[in-house]
Amino acid sequence: MWVKLCCLLLYFLALFVLARVFEAVAWYESGFLATQLVDPVALSFRKLRTILECRGLGHSGLPEKKDVRELVEKSGDLMEGELYSALKEEEASESVSSTNFSGEMHFYELVEDTKDGIWLVQVIANDRSPLVGKVHWEKMVKKVSRFGIRTGTFNCSSDPRYCKRRGWLKSTLIMSVPQTSTSKGKVMLKEYNGRKIEVEHIFKWITAHAASRIKTIYNSEHLKEEWNKSDQYRVKIYLFANLDQPPAFFSALSVKFTGRVEFIFVNVENWDNKSYMAEIGIYKTPSYILRTPEGIYRYGNNTGEFISLRAMDSFLRSLQPEVNDLFVLSLVLVNLMAWMDLFITQGATIKRFVVLISTLGTYNSLLIISWLPVLGFLQLPYLDSFYEYSLKLFRYSNTTTLASWVRADWMFYSSHPALFLSTYLGHGLLIDYFEKKRRRNNNTDEVNANNLEWLSSLWDWYTSYLFHPIASFQHFPFDSDWDEDPDLFLERLAFPDLWLHPLIPTDYIKNLPMWRFQCLSAHSDEETLETFPDSESDSDSENKEVFSSDREVSEDDELSMCHGCSEGGVDACSCASHSCHHKPWERKARSYSSYSSAGDLEPDWSAWPSDMLHCTECVVCLENFAKGCLLMGLPCGHVFHQNCIMKWLAGGRHCCPVCRWASYKKKQPYTHPQPLSSEPPS
Repeated sequence: MWVKLCCLLLYFLALFVLARVFEAVAWYESGFLATQLVDPVALSFRKLRTILECRGLGHSGLPEKKDVRELVEKSGDLMEGELYSALKEEEASESVSSTNFSGEMHFYELVEDTKDGIWLVQVIANDRSPLVGKVHWEKMVKKVSRFGIRTGTFNCSSDPRYCKRRGWLKSTLIMSVPQTSTSKGKVMLKEYNGRKIEVEHIFKWITAHAASRIKTIYNSEHLKEEWNKSDQYRVKIYLFANLDQPPAFFSALSVKFTGRVEFIFVNVENWDNKSYMAEIGIYKTPSYILRTPEGIYRYGNNTGEFISLRAMDSFLRSLQPEVNDLFVLSLVLVNLMAWMDLFITQGATIKRFVVLISTLGTYNSLLIISWLPVLGFLQLPYLDSFYEYSLKLFRYSNTTTLASWVRADWMFYSSHPALFLSTYLGHGLLIDYFEKKRRRNNNTDEVNANNLEWLSSLWDWYTSYLFHPIASFQHFPFDSDWDEDPDLFLERLAFPDLWLHPLIPTDYIKNLPMWRFQCLSAHSDEETLETFPDSESDSDSENKEVFSSDREVSEDDELSMCHGCSEGGVDACSCASHSCHHKPWERKARSYSSYSSAGDLEPDWSAWPSDMLHCTECVVCLENFAKGCLLMGLPCGHVFHQNCIMKWLAGGRHCCPVCRWASYKKKQPYTHPQPLSSEPPS
């Protein structure tokens, strides 16, 4: 997770640097920056009209370029970045969707229950034509959608009873605006009663009703009273301008930030005395002034602070965010971080997408679960001071120059999604390259795994986890107080046969103990014959009888002792003449056979693990342990040749060949009995 977080931070840093590079290139080619002011006199009539439409100011009665230019100057300073955005938005011929209401409940849910937005709905009465034609309606939809005003069409033929109850007996236009200045207040419906069915007249009607919600100040005494008044609003934004009414984007923002920010329009058109404006630091108009408990902030002096709906909306959201804004931001960041797993994960392509889906599900689930207690925490009545301090921190941090750069970059990349996605993909490919190079240097085999191999291993793991879920989490050796394995009982009772032979991961095999079989001493033939000189004087027939009879007895003893050793009933057993120390009478019997080929060897039991049973024969191949051979022990304590038991386990038989104890389960360690003292008791 920390690796993905660091990769995401590096990506944001790369975006910031790339934006500065774009600014440098634009300045080199055109000779101006995005924050540079534009002289409206140098602009054409078409560009001036485009600026007015983006700001939401009517210009239908202004045929002269001079009048249009003066209106642009009265509404606010024009920057190169705002001009570029306005022209780009005009060139983009994207069709804006409009909602078709299916009935009363649909209309109530979207229009009357929406407390922080404006709706424009065209009502079509039964057997009547619409008030606004199709062509003009499309223009109207495109014009008002710039300011966040949603549109829809309600056909009374789908619900005639509701239209009759509302009094919609003829086709008309309905506008929905919040009635109060509090958040989640009531909504009032306004009906258009104008005679001219034109786009500009309808737009003036909309902006007039939206502007009526904004508090308007007409004289300096009223301004002084309002400026010194302390009320529920901690953040206020003032527009000082010489206009009849505020621009449409300013009115639309007042509806969007209802209950969070108070919008005040100061009309200085007929003011003779502007001394109080100078006292509070307002020396020019138009000016957009943000007043907070921390002080006064002049909007428009930093990067990206344009006189437009989108720029001011981003600015106010960063100063006075809602909980939903923070949740959406965290959701975007978490998903961007989760998608880094597609490039960090190495191996098969299917593996990458499986890991990605798993990471997306995990991260989003954790995000939602973590937000639930936060929402409950914010509902407590004693957290007003905490909430105020949090907003104060937001205001301090988001009025800095760095924050203005971040907002400008956000608006730039969000308006160019192809550039954002391509840079994200390029950053991910770089991460994939360096991660692949690092793992190859570490000799990791998963880099070269193909899809089929990974799917096969995934199926093995899944079936093992499904049919034998505990095996994947247990590694030998580990401490346990269980004397019996509960899974063995389940395996005995399991049905069908698939459950009797589960697919067990073989990772535990590398943890099984391994060592080499060593001996303490070897006695030569001469030493043996010197120790027993009487054996040469015996008759051949007697030796043969003793040898044959003792051999039969020794073979039976060896077989019984080996099995007894496997079951843990004896301390040590003799399974081969060359690996165990035999008794004197056995040496006499074996003097003609054993000593002629191999010396009598005493195993070095000190080299064996303490929990392994002592034995000198492998019950898999039925061969004796030779000096220097590699041995492997199982958790039950039985010992075998390493090659023999590896073949046994690799064949899917994950149990001991002797006692059938699971080879991946720990058993109570075997304790060797203490040898009895040969000294007589005193």
